[in-house]
Parts: sequence; C-alpha cells; structure tokens
Amino acid sequence: MIFRSGLRNLREAWAVQIRVIHALMIRELITRFGRENIGFLWIMVEPLLFAILVGVIWRYTHGPEEHGISIIAFVVTGYIPITLFRHCVGRSVAIFTANGGLLYHRQIKIIDFVISRFIIEVIGGMMAYAFIVIILMIFGEFPVPDNIGLFIYGWALYALFSFSLCLIIAPLSEMSEVLEKFMPVTTYIMIPFSGLFYMVSWMSPKFREYLLWSPFVNGMEMMRKGIWGEQITAFYNVWNPLICSMVATMIGLILCRRARRTLTIE
Repeated sequence: MIFRSGLRNLREAWAVQIRVIHALMIRELITRFGRENIGFLWIMVEPLLFAILVGVIWRYTHGPEEHGISIIAFVVTGYIPITLFRHCVGRSVAIFTANGGLLYHRQIKIIDFVISRFIIEVIGGMMAYAFIVIILMIFGEFPVPDNIGLFIYGWALYALFSFSLCLIIAPLSEMSEVLEKFMPVTTYIMIPFSGLFYMVSWMSPKFREYLLWSPFVNGMEMMRKGIWGEQITAFYNVWNPLICSMVATMIGLILCRRARRTLTIE
C-alpha cells in the first residue's frame, strides 16, 4: 500500500513537471518568435543557413570531396551539432535572473528553465538536421545513413553533454557577470575540440589520444560513423561522454541548488 501510494505521488509529481516544462516552452517560443510569420520554425533557420553557407564555401575552397566523402555533407554533420551546443550554452547565461519572477509559482523549479530551453534547441536542431539532409539527399550530396541507430545515439550523447554543461553555466553566470562576457569567446575556443573540421582517423596516433578525451569528439565520430558506415574509419568511446555528462550534471545540480538559495525574486 505504501509503495503504491508513493508510486502514485511520483506519477502525479512527474505529470506536474511535464506540464510546467511544456508551459515554459510555449512561453519561451512566443517570447522569442511571436505568433506571426512562421513562428517557432525560425528556430531551425539559423543552423540551416549557417551550415549551408559554410558548406558552399568549403565546396569552392576544398573541392567536392574530402577524404572520399562529400564536403558539403561533412560540413553539415559538424555545424548542426556545434550550433546546438552554442545555442544551448548561450541561452543558459543569466537564465535564472530573466525568469526569476516565475519562481513565485511553487511548482516551478530553476532547473525547469534550463530543461525547457534545452528541449527547444534540441528540437530545432533535429528539425534543421532532418530538413537539410533530405534536401541534400535529393541532390545526391548526402548518403543514406548506414546505421541510423548509431547516429541517433551519437546525437543523444552530444546533446546530453551540452545539457550537462548548461547546468553548470546557468548558475555560474548568476554568480559572476564576467562569465557572461567570456562565453562567446569560450564557445569559439572549444571548436577545435568539437570534431567539427576533422575525423580523428585523419590525425596522428599521438594527437588522436588527446582528441578522444573530448566528449564532443566521441559523439561527433559516432554520428559520422552512423552516416557513412564502412566508408570511413571512426574512433570513439561511448563511456567518455556518458561519464563526463554524469559528473557535469552532478556538479551542475549542486551549483543550481546553491544559486537558488541566493537568487533574489523580484
């Protein structure tokens, strides 16, 4: 009886949080994109334009292929995930201050702000990815994915680690205004460690070992292996992004709890 009561309470609490996150997502979409024109579909326009323009530039500067694979497809598989990371991190800065007034509602927790914005960015990134892949496949510039399961797994790990970093950045940005100023620079500095411009197999064995310490590189390698399969050689360790995400999430939750204690609600 006690177990059933506890399980029922857990389901009710979970249902409440789902409604809260859904409401926060709708509020965020309306605030950012309004109700006119294409509305929330604008969320996928920026990563689409960014990936397409860079892909076209690379096509003319590097030729149609790089190491036997389409250069446009290669750029797209790199820029869509990195755009997801940049948007997630950028939207996490000062997020508690911007939404602090909503904490008057007892059901809303500060972590809900991070989760709702993260889900929006992930959905936008997935929509952009699916749209551009379909278009490129029609024009013969993108292969039919060899292992869609591996690709989705790599995307999930890439997104999971991005989310864990958001949990750290959000409270830290409340503790120090300096972080807000340095975040744009930091996101550019991490690009060499994102797997965006290269495959690990293209590097020397010694340098390869250092690159595989990056959770982003492992996720990117999994995504590209899922797309090209045996056409490429990929190196990745599934446990690296999983463990790093768990550790970063624990640190982030502790920091969020501390930030909630010091957050002033206006």
